[in-house]
Amino acid sequence: MNMKRIAQEWLSKWITHPHRKPMIIRGARQVGKSTLVRNFAIEHGLTLCEINLERHLYLDKVFQTLNMDMILKELEGIVKTSLLAPNSLLFLDEIQAAPAALAALRYFYEECPHVPVIAAGSLLEFTLNDHTFSMPVGRIEYSYLGPMNFTEFLLALGETYLVQELENYTLNQPWPESHHLQLSDHLRTYMSVGGMPEAVLAYTETRSIEEAQRVHRSILDTYSDDFAKYALGKETLLLIHHLFKFIPAHLGNRIKYVHLSSNHRSKEIKMALSLLKMATLVHLVEHTHAAGIPLDVQTVPSIFKCLFLDGGLANTLNGVDWTRLTRLPQTLITEGGVAEQFIGTHLLYRQHPAIKPLLHFWVRDGQTQNAEVDFVISEGSQVIPIEIKSGKSGRLRSLQLFSYLRKSPLTVRFDLNPPSIASFEHVLQTPEGSQSVAYRLLSLPLYMVTQLKRLTQT
Repeated sequence: MNMKRIAQEWLSKWITHPHRKPMIIRGARQVGKSTLVRNFAIEHGLTLCEINLERHLYLDKVFQTLNMDMILKELEGIVKTSLLAPNSLLFLDEIQAAPAALAALRYFYEECPHVPVIAAGSLLEFTLNDHTFSMPVGRIEYSYLGPMNFTEFLLALGETYLVQELENYTLNQPWPESHHLQLSDHLRTYMSVGGMPEAVLAYTETRSIEEAQRVHRSILDTYSDDFAKYALGKETLLLIHHLFKFIPAHLGNRIKYVHLSSNHRSKEIKMALSLLKMATLVHLVEHTHAAGIPLDVQTVPSIFKCLFLDGGLANTLNGVDWTRLTRLPQTLITEGGVAEQFIGTHLLYRQHPAIKPLLHFWVRDGQTQNAEVDFVISEGSQVIPIEIKSGKSGRLRSLQLFSYLRKSPLTVRFDLNPPSIASFEHVLQTPEGSQSVAYRLLSLPLYMVTQLKRLTQT
């Protein structure tokens, strides 16, 4: 079964880099961090020296010595092989169980650069956020892993041909209706299954969405069990459970703290939400003024939307009837924020794996010309507004206003139509009078989101 992750290509470049640093893979529990490393080792014929630090808690004291001779001997005693042997790869899993190991990574880089080291762990973000030791800044590198994207899902289904067609598509070339129908059908399935590797594996082995949702429920229970590990008291724990259920039911909606809970102060809600964000179960999409780049320095944190870790998990948590999704009337996948969740999670991880996932949207509130653009991204020096439309039609007033105000020549729309690109000129009514705005509209079917970066550069 092909469960290839695109991140394996990044690891391939990392391990051959002449100035390689220890790698820390960050991401939510059960997005496939450990499996990624194991498959990478197999693919490259490496001897994987894997140590789960939760099973060897005494190693924290060993790492505290920062004595590399002692550390190597202890680790070799566990894996029963030399870490200095050619083609060895040291994998420190559940590294949060031995926080001193994070500080010791500096000395792997400085004293044992020939030993490739990868570290990962569940709830690692909490350890990184609350460490009491000196982090090896400049001597380690990070990569961020999310759920499997739509391309990886297609590969898991064995749809190599369709993936090649997507990757070879160029704008304005004919797009076969057969491709559109097949990919739309797979998209409906992905909306239900999501991208959690265990759920994808269950579906590929059984072709049963019920089996995938059984996995979802198990994963969601695991996350709920984790809450007690980072909650600060019973009241906070109850609030986290509440937010965990509330957010998937309000995907795509602007949220105020009072919407999240009328029984708690904004400060309490903000703290609970930050804990879910730290666990990477929730991503905040903040409003940006988008007057230029970088977008992140122009945000208004009090104006935000939320994305859940994974659309499949969100649907199961919401009690969505998967039989409705799989026999879609065509507008169904855009109801309840399902399509916005799909596009948003893909945009979060569209960049290089070393770039921290961030995403923004744009809103204009006023007595006239209220507008909201679902997402705003930057590609090079371009600021690109993105809209997600129901079905095959929808007005573009917000895109047009954004293009006029921010001088953005390229706009993007995701819907259920085949791909196209065209130039438009439109007259806007503004307080200053009628104004003309010219822009190009790149219209893509939802299933082409993984090709967005490439297509905006052509």
